[in-house]
Amino acid sequence: MCELLGMSANVPTDICFSFSGFLHRGGGTGPHRDGWGIAFYEEGGYREFRDPHPSVDSPIARLICEYPIKSNVVISHIRQANVGGVRLANTHPFTREMWGRPWCYAHNGQLSDWQSLPLGMYTPVGNTDSEHAFCWIMGELRRTFPMPPASPEALWETLHSLCEQLRGLGVFNLLLSDGVYLYSYCTTKLAHITRRAPFGEAELSDAEMTVNFIEHTTPNDIVSVIATEPLTQNEAWQRMVPGELLVWREGEISARYCP
Repeated sequence: MCELLGMSANVPTDICFSFSGFLHRGGGTGPHRDGWGIAFYEEGGYREFRDPHPSVDSPIARLICEYPIKSNVVISHIRQANVGGVRLANTHPFTREMWGRPWCYAHNGQLSDWQSLPLGMYTPVGNTDSEHAFCWIMGELRRTFPMPPASPEALWETLHSLCEQLRGLGVFNLLLSDGVYLYSYCTTKLAHITRRAPFGEAELSDAEMTVNFIEHTTPNDIVSVIATEPLTQNEAWQRMVPGELLVWREGEISARYCP
């Protein structure tokens, strides 16, 4: 299985600490050697890095750790290939445009009978179940809402329904964002933590690294991190339940949907 990493924050924040632990799972402390990627939303723009090689050995991944890109929303993925070959076209995260915004998506899990999902205006570039499911989700959202809905809750409810349909096909853990909201959906494994004042120290589980967040934050900062497995060993992470969709904005949970 692949692993996911996401961040939602109320101020532009770098993800260097969490990503440093995460990349070690890509061929170091974990078996996810089949590519990795990370996407940042910043100042109304979108920046993405993808590499079909193990993250633990990737010069590009080391660059991300040393280059503190500050963003309000981040999505990252490390891959253990099940469907589709190890190549750049099959490397997450995937991106599509809708309503003039780049939508970013990453998936952990494996689906059955995914080829039967009907596609509309969005088609895959690679040949994975993950990207096919993404194109199906985007097509269904675009068909249901030709224009951005006046009420975001209508979109959230529809997204939860689509995720529930995919859960019926197998394991479907998701991170999805339009740059404003970050969506996390759980079938089996996703955990999250929200850091706010008073800040303390955190110690990575996969690398010898400790950070004292009080040295890098202000009292008003709110930063939430979502991951397949907790990244630190001295903090209390909360695990999502199967069928749960969380809607994040500026580090806080805006909505929660359960089956």
